[in-house]
Amino acid sequence: MAVVAVAAGRLLRLRAAAAEGRWHRWRGDAVARSFLQPASARKDAAQLRQVAHFTFQPDPESHEYGQTQKMNLFQSITSALDNSLAKDPTAVIFGEDVAFGGVFRCTVGLRDKYGKDRVFNTPLCEQGIVGFGIGLAVTGATAIAEIQFADYIFPAFDQIVNEAAKYRYRSGDLFNCGSLTIRAPWGCVGHGALYHSQSPEAFFAHCPGIKVVIPRSPFQAKGLLLSCIEDKNPCIFFEPKILYRAAVEQVPVEPYNIPLSQAEVIQEGSDVTLVAWGTQVHVIREVASMAQEKLGVSCEVIDLKTIIPWDVDTVCKSVIKTGRLLISHEAPLTGGFASEISSTVQRWFFLLLLLKQHLQGWGCGSSGSALAWHACGPGSILSTTYQQRCCVRRELKSKY
Repeated sequence: MAVVAVAAGRLLRLRAAAAEGRWHRWRGDAVARSFLQPASARKDAAQLRQVAHFTFQPDPESHEYGQTQKMNLFQSITSALDNSLAKDPTAVIFGEDVAFGGVFRCTVGLRDKYGKDRVFNTPLCEQGIVGFGIGLAVTGATAIAEIQFADYIFPAFDQIVNEAAKYRYRSGDLFNCGSLTIRAPWGCVGHGALYHSQSPEAFFAHCPGIKVVIPRSPFQAKGLLLSCIEDKNPCIFFEPKILYRAAVEQVPVEPYNIPLSQAEVIQEGSDVTLVAWGTQVHVIREVASMAQEKLGVSCEVIDLKTIIPWDVDTVCKSVIKTGRLLISHEAPLTGGFASEISSTVQRWFFLLLLLKQHLQGWGCGSSGSALAWHACGPGSILSTTYQQRCCVRRELKSKY
């Protein structure tokens, strides 16, 4: 046995050495290719790396809410949290490293101002952070949890989907954790690689009982975050981290609210509807300008803002006007939230395409009652499809 082991060890070392040699040869060739490229080719490669570049476009300054101050996005988040802690004595902020200000400085200065009992660190355990927040919210406190990166929200997926989202429904509204808000930096930043670049909003869009919100700017971030904190449903608030310092505009100092589930038409158009949320809004605004200048195409740009429940009316009215729809998001194509938007538009406006209908459960929790299952399950949709189509068709004819 010892002889066999020695032989096996020698064989493995020889294979490793051969592999290392091939690696060094390949690496040398690759380095040589990179340095021996003509200057024009290297310039083209540099230009390709800038394909994802965008320019932040601030909103017009608003004096509706009083005095304003120039803030970037992370400062507007800090301002919203400061307003919440000042207004609500039960509000607490907790998460990894929030006590010293957080990795993105969104909670800087709040522990010194409000004390270590209201702004405090937690262990590195996302499931525990959200579970603690649920329990805190059930007792009546306002719980504001931070997940350090949206990529790391998945260990807390069970707590969010099976506990927070279902707490009110399964107790018959005897208990709820509606005062829970979960914040998380979200989206691509250019150097975040696998675990600091994800856009997981579509995972939670399938779950009734929670709200998912993504702002595009500092002004929007503060107003939407305050609305999430005051909303009576658990909310997930994703913050585009590439905008933390890149986005700067005038933001009201005093608290204000921007309604959830209301999309905004930020540019009127007549030829095509462009829909996005978060960072991607600024990308499609540039696309809309290019389309107008180079092609003479008039684009209507919509910021969805709330992923679930999303504003169907605003999007559909725009599509009725333009007749075309393009949806852009950072998340992967398959199963992305664009699929939900496009299928909804098709379902309501291409009414005769019965074979294109999607069959799914209604947007509510699954009950243990057989009667409720028959009422809410996919089978009930087949029985009501014809009635829905007739009603919508009459409504559209009368409205448009």
